Amino acid sequence: MREPAALSQADVLHLERARSIARAGWGRVHPNPIVGCVLVRDGEVVGEGFHASFGGPHAEIVALGRAGSGAEGATAYVSLEPCDHRGKTPPCSRALIQAGVVKVVYGAADPGAASAGGGDTLRAAGVSVVGPAWGEHVGWAENPAFFHTSVRESPFVALKLAISLDGRIAARGGLRTRITGPQAETEVHRLRTGFDAVMVGDGTVRADDPRLTARLVDAGHVPTRRFVIASEPDLPVDAALLRDVDAAPVHVFVPEDASEAAIETLETRGAHVHPVPTAADGVDLGAVQRVSWELGVRSILCEGGARLAGSLLREDRVHRLYLFVAPLTLGAGALGAFPDDAESLSWGQFEPAYEPSAFGRDTLIVLDRRDG
Repeated sequence: MREPAALSQADVLHLERARSIARAGWGRVHPNPIVGCVLVRDGEVVGEGFHASFGGPHAEIVALGRAGSGAEGATAYVSLEPCDHRGKTPPCSRALIQAGVVKVVYGAADPGAASAGGGDTLRAAGVSVVGPAWGEHVGWAENPAFFHTSVRESPFVALKLAISLDGRIAARGGLRTRITGPQAETEVHRLRTGFDAVMVGDGTVRADDPRLTARLVDAGHVPTRRFVIASEPDLPVDAALLRDVDAAPVHVFVPEDASEAAIETLETRGAHVHPVPTAADGVDLGAVQRVSWELGVRSILCEGGARLAGSLLREDRVHRLYLFVAPLTLGAGALGAFPDDAESLSWGQFEPAYEPSAFGRDTLIVLDRRDG
């Protein structure tokens, strides 16, 4: 692993700006990474841009277009190493060279086998290159699924939990309980747009009757699939997510010994049903991940419930935690967010991905598992 490069104060500010504007691409470009670029000449910003749509111009191309002739002699600050391959768009490294950019400072090294190497191409053309400026964990924080799937053939799994101050997620099991406020709910909808699938257990379907769509924000570039882990395949036929299967595909993972009648009922309602092996706690989650990968799913956001969340954590299948903490308590009789043996889980592997952020009265804490 390359050590982070030394930066001046101005370098840090411009690179953080690139990192900040990149986030506007969330949900619009995956499975490609979000990237931001800022062009600076003689201390003045002459152009900036971010990767705004899948298959559309990359951040560097947008910034160069806005800078025009001002790009000649400029320094480019890019949150991710400029790509060096021709895919849906030409290589950004070549575009920077042709525009006359004299220096490139980039935050994270590109982990992709096909897209990496832009820094070497720039250096070979005489461009001064500084990077990677960040540690690998920063690049991971900005583009977790992209970094994860560059080295592993299994989906990136994030777990979202809305919890009270005393670590509870519902007043009691099977009872729908609103924990967080509207601002946090909007943020959850935004997060959904950046994942290939949103996943819940059948208990959550019965208790909360969620739709699991991103209705409160602009839609992502593809509808996020909806996964249900159904240890008991007899889901309510009038469940909300089965009433609008045209809005986004619904996939139900059932035990391989599930009855043909139950499977036929789900398929009649428009669901895609996947019989998989069982494990001690229900459906084999490793098998779910393997089938998901075969379906082309590269990232999954799990939104509960407690049993599914506990199984994912116990089996070390969670790579990121989104914890929305609400300023309320539910008491000892309420349903806990974590299993009774939570002290045995590998919490030492998790570290903050960002500073905590506020959404109304609620606080979002994001933790990444450092071993990937």
